[in-house]
Amino acid sequence: MTPPSVTGPSPSPLRLGIAGLGVISRFYLAAAERLPEWEVAAVCDLREEALAPHRGRVACHTDHREMLAAGPLDALVVAVPNHAHAEVCADALRAGVPVCVEKPLALDPADGRRLAALSRELGVPVFTAFHRRYNDRVLGLLRRLPPPGSPVRVESVRVRYLERIEEHIGADTWYLDPARCGGGCVADNGPNAFDLVRLLLGESPSEVVAVDVTRDPAGTDRQAVIELAGPGGRGRVELDWSYPGEVKDVVVRLDDGTELSADMLDGRPAFKESLWHEYEGVLRDVARLRDLPDPARAVEGGLAALELVAAVYAAEAAPGFPAPRVPRDPRPLARPESR
Repeated sequence: MTPPSVTGPSPSPLRLGIAGLGVISRFYLAAAERLPEWEVAAVCDLREEALAPHRGRVACHTDHREMLAAGPLDALVVAVPNHAHAEVCADALRAGVPVCVEKPLALDPADGRRLAALSRELGVPVFTAFHRRYNDRVLGLLRRLPPPGSPVRVESVRVRYLERIEEHIGADTWYLDPARCGGGCVADNGPNAFDLVRLLLGESPSEVVAVDVTRDPAGTDRQAVIELAGPGGRGRVELDWSYPGEVKDVVVRLDDGTELSADMLDGRPAFKESLWHEYEGVLRDVARLRDLPDPARAVEGGLAALELVAAVYAAEAAPGFPAPRVPRDPRPLARPESR
């Protein structure tokens, strides 16, 4: 006779705090609602109108330090404007709360390095939410790449991140303020694109070898083409904040001439539809942060992307720095429709 199975009580959900209730917060809120391992315990924003829908349901705060002190939290999502990332992340680390921060990690690489040092000192992870890593089409492409040790290797990666930024920011007009955003398309979309290059080149480091940045009359970078090179292969990143519609795609070229591609928006035609499943992936990884054998390593991807953003702006200002090559057309994926 088979004995009856014995099951213990389900573990209590992890308690999530969210600092910043702007346009991105809804994806975290929805992901936490769908994932049994999480519950939203507290939210924080300076604006009463942002807090109002949450009052009576979760703890609401107008100061992130007050939220951290009220605790306990198992992780904090930092989705405040970019210029405040470093301060809020540092306060969370000092409170012993693992951090999931929207890109970029900080505005200045020096601040990013200070966060890395603080994470290492305290043993508390700070993780940048590169949500495109969890895109199902990107993951499918990753599975199609040659395995380690294969005689065929990745030769180059091209990432396109093209959109009209004003269509994506909602009421978060701080994106259009370089002092708060950190710049324009390079500071905002660059980190996600650079991280995809890093992912598809086997997490190997890259350096900026050519740049072409176009700025609007106000001085904000609206388009950029950046070439990267490193031991894992070459990368090309094309960014556009003024594109009529939206294109987010990747092409990988192998050294035997094969080209593999992924359209990150494929199968999800609604506006921002792909983000729902991507942020579920982000929060699944955040749930594992406390189990990392070396929590200080969680910062590596965010710091690598931040360093590349700074390198692009420095190269743009350097006299005589090379412009990108005119590429051979890698059979781009066309998504001309506006959404």
